[in-house]
Amino acid sequence: MPKIKKVESLFLPLQKPKKVAVYARVSKETGQLIHSISAQINYYSNMIKKNPKWEYAGVYADYGITGTSISKREEFQRMIMDCEKGKIDVILTKSISRFARNTVDLLNTVRYLKSLGIEVWFEKEQIHSCSKDSELMLSFLASFAQEESYSISENIKWGIRKRFEVGESREINKHVLGYQYDEEQKKYVIIPQEAEIIRWIFHLYLEGFSLRKIAKTLHDKEMVTINGCKFTEASLNTIIHNEIYIGDIRHQKCFVKDPIIKKKVLNRGQLPQYYIKDCHEAILDRETYKKVQKEIKDRANKTNLRYCFSGSICCGICGNYYIRKKDVVKGKAYIYWLCSSKKKRGIICKSINFREEELEQICVQVLEIDKFEKTIFKNRITKITVLENGDLKFHFVEGGVIIKQR
Repeated sequence: MPKIKKVESLFLPLQKPKKVAVYARVSKETGQLIHSISAQINYYSNMIKKNPKWEYAGVYADYGITGTSISKREEFQRMIMDCEKGKIDVILTKSISRFARNTVDLLNTVRYLKSLGIEVWFEKEQIHSCSKDSELMLSFLASFAQEESYSISENIKWGIRKRFEVGESREINKHVLGYQYDEEQKKYVIIPQEAEIIRWIFHLYLEGFSLRKIAKTLHDKEMVTINGCKFTEASLNTIIHNEIYIGDIRHQKCFVKDPIIKKKVLNRGQLPQYYIKDCHEAILDRETYKKVQKEIKDRANKTNLRYCFSGSICCGICGNYYIRKKDVVKGKAYIYWLCSSKKKRGIICKSINFREEELEQICVQVLEIDKFEKTIFKNRITKITVLENGDLKFHFVEGGVIIKQR
């Protein structure tokens, strides 16, 4: 029987074209947002279509969003999800600063994409993330991009503060209950129906209502905040402290400490505040507002007499004081102390909460007494600072300091 010889194919299998996507971003400080980002998209889309080894996989573009954090960039996050689904092989982008100004975010993202077999091409720097020396070069150049971000941030803040000094108020909260911001007049205009809610809140507070009772009263009347949510003690506390309702504006109550992390902290004297009087029509008369501020202080003083830890525990992260909170779970009451900023909108604090009995027990150990007594605590301790790791720093009346591990 004749031998049958297998003949191998002389033709190599055709390689599939790589799926190539474009990432573009333009930040607010750049200006000419639409023109700039359109130019980026057109340039790279044409580049992909001209290459027969590439297949167009779409464009992901973030408009007017900072590059210091990837978490708030919706298109960037969508692109990463598509990478995980196998829809992309290569990402083209203009430069490192367009991709990310945060060194840690950049390196972590590039490494993750590399583990998925996806390459990022940075055209300006001529770096391909899968090349041999790419990580070293990316680390070096990303640090420059991050420093540039710091510089841009400082320049912007300097300009804002200069405008504050001459009484200009462009950087303001345009979403305030009781007012609508008029872009043409550049000032707040009263919304009558919402203004009545504000006046009622102040009236109820002077009538002796607690913030919790006011919140319940408003809920029973089906009244909601500007965002359509229920009123809370925290939102009401912000309202009764807000000088905007007497026609004034206070700038720089909070500030961003780090332009990369973008964490807001309360301004407790670290930076100057700018108070501008009679900026717009008032909802309240100054006398009513003054009475409410006095009532707030009077109630706080009564609380301090009732609870010995009030005004004594300070958050070492954001600088706010701790407040007392009572919860009931399955019929059992739990009393604990937490940073007051956790109840305020727009401020995030990762400080640790403490049960009241735990605080008392720690004080017993620090003061070396048999049983916790309010009088002894007040006479010997001026302040307790809760450190970031949860340890407690005790400040004594005579000037000494003790750090107690939790």
